[in-house]
Amino acid sequence: MPDGQPNRTHPTHYLLAHTLRVCAACAATAVVASLAACSAPGTPHAHEAQSPSARAGAPARGPAAHPREHLRATLARALRPVLPDGDTRLAVAVLDLDSAYQRITSYGEEATFDTASISKVNILATLLLQAQDEGRELTSTERTYAEEMIRTSDNAAANALWRAIGKDEGLHAANERLGLSSTRSGPGISWGLTQTTATDQVKLLRAVFADGRWAPSPPRGLTQASRAAIGHLMDGIADDQDWGVSAARSPGSRWALKNGWLRRNTTDLWVINSVGQVRVHGHRYLVSVLSDGNPTMESGISLVERAARAAIGAASTHARPWPQ
Repeated sequence: MPDGQPNRTHPTHYLLAHTLRVCAACAATAVVASLAACSAPGTPHAHEAQSPSARAGAPARGPAAHPREHLRATLARALRPVLPDGDTRLAVAVLDLDSAYQRITSYGEEATFDTASISKVNILATLLLQAQDEGRELTSTERTYAEEMIRTSDNAAANALWRAIGKDEGLHAANERLGLSSTRSGPGISWGLTQTTATDQVKLLRAVFADGRWAPSPPRGLTQASRAAIGHLMDGIADDQDWGVSAARSPGSRWALKNGWLRRNTTDLWVINSVGQVRVHGHRYLVSVLSDGNPTMESGISLVERAARAAIGAASTHARPWPQ
């Protein structure tokens, strides 16, 4: 079905608002208690990491494997059986939230993609940041729009909130605060043509899901109540949209998800993206998989799900085997 096609209404925003107010009280937060889509994919990259210092006087044993080099090589090896042929492009980023090594590992780090509807998480984060700054809760209308935008991927709701945040100007200001350096909003009202990278999408997920143990939230970032609000909605995606990175989770475990899908009018090829948090053998992983040039929506979903499994397998020995 088209991305963002309205689905059934979930009349749960009254319960959601109550839940978020409780979260806000627990966090002693006085604001925002309501709620609470092009370069070819080249060599995989990983974000910067500090090299361990050599021990003074230690005998030379040859160059030690840098964590960055090791992780990106492992990710590339895991993705090798998954990589598409032809015009299809793929980029992947992953972060183990429960590991002391808090560097995002990416494949195709510099490749940019249209977001399609995964940008709706970014829109909601921007709305919540603005409400925090204004010292207010979301209105009942904003809460309804946010729920429809995330849970059923409703485009009309996203259009309304895109205007509410000030379109590209508002998104850019929020992304500067959240550390997204490679995301550029779409023209005019075309939020689905926002350009992003897999790494930036994991940065956004980290701003939502990091608990502060290894990766503290930015000092001017989302409050606990706002983060809980986004996570709550991503945890309640409509059943027909439960695909993508959620396929990589351990059976029976919880997940939080947002997908994006878009068929290009000029080529009839599909943009298929998926971002979210999954649990695998007790570890929480943030995963973003971006792709375009898929011949069908079904083939794109299959690619994204296999890539998500491979990425988590590369990030932790607990998640073997990789797909072959």
